[in-house]
Amino acid sequence: MKHLLLSVEQVCKSYAGPAGEITVLQDVNLTLAAGASVAIIGPSGSGKSTLLNLIGTLDNPTRGRILLDGVDVHAGSERDVAAIRNRRIGFVFQAHHLLPQLNVLENVLVPTLVNPDGQAGARERAPRLLARVGLGHRLAHRPGELSGGERQRVAVVRALINRPALVLADEPTGSLDHAGAGMLMDLLAELNREAGTALAVVTHSEPLAARMDRVFALRDGVLAPLAPSP
Repeated sequence: MKHLLLSVEQVCKSYAGPAGEITVLQDVNLTLAAGASVAIIGPSGSGKSTLLNLIGTLDNPTRGRILLDGVDVHAGSERDVAAIRNRRIGFVFQAHHLLPQLNVLENVLVPTLVNPDGQAGARERAPRLLARVGLGHRLAHRPGELSGGERQRVAVVRALINRPALVLADEPTGSLDHAGAGMLMDLLAELNREAGTALAVVTHSEPLAARMDRVFALRDGVLAPLAPSP
């Protein structure tokens, strides 16, 4: 039986607005086992990206806690939280956020710059991963010389370079055409299965959601499992 990797417990997120407090997430609960996958769907503005940012330590919950392997990811010092984010969590965003002045290989290796112990292995692993996603011939190219689908594949490899336990993907196929989206869906599913990395995906794509082990819907700040179609 796979061990419990992620536990989101009674998480709430509110912001102060001109007319008073705005609640984005209400008592959200979610668990994810190591090597498992989950999709979170819902309308724009429902709090999907907020939830992913809280899990990924990019923001702090107003109430509740988020555990990764039993450790509260928000409880430590800024340095401790940054270490968890860098070494245990990988991010894939709709906007690839590649650095235009760096080539493909250099972009992939950016997360290793704060982890000197893993740099040597990563420098050997990065070209292999890039070749696996069909970009072995593009190592010296810069983002401006790549297609949208190629840039997004670079972003996926960058998210995996530190061998994270958890990958968070926020609308990873949103800016891609049908062919590019299909290729990226195949890649995410394959890497989730073969690398044993847990995967949480926020998406509007029904085909991508259907590839995940479980699907949840987020509406008005409330997360609930989506019943499978009969």
